[in-house]
Amino acid sequence: MSVEVLDGATIVSFVEDEEAFNGLIHDRFSNLDTNHDGFLSYAEMLKEFQSLRVFETHFGIDVKRDPDELAHVYDSLFVKFDHDANGAVDLEEFKKETKQMMLAMANGLGFLPVQMVLEEDSFLKKAVEREAMKMGA
Repeated sequence: MSVEVLDGATIVSFVEDEEAFNGLIHDRFSNLDTNHDGFLSYAEMLKEFQSLRVFETHFGIDVKRDPDELAHVYDSLFVKFDHDANGAVDLEEFKKETKQMMLAMANGLGFLPVQMVLEEDSFLKKAVEREAMKMGA
């Protein structure tokens, strides 16, 4: 983890860079697709949802959540990704929903810089790294 400064424009710029964004989407999808069938099952997506720990923490502090509540949230997230409701998420569904989520984060952040603690392989960390490379080039 590292502390980084970013704003909504950093995220939007990353999402609009099709080569960078699509490359990261493809890599993340491939890593999540543990059985290599070209689809993400609920179990494969659940590992990613749980690793984000969005609902298990409150401002970085662990919070005990009701397991039924967590299951409901994870089920809802999976349904959001599974656009055609076939019980699996394909690469295009994953890309489209991840893009929507990233743009929603950008909108929420706005254009004033904020400091955030980011996981090394997170989409936001990759956006910050891309921005830093652009500025250094």
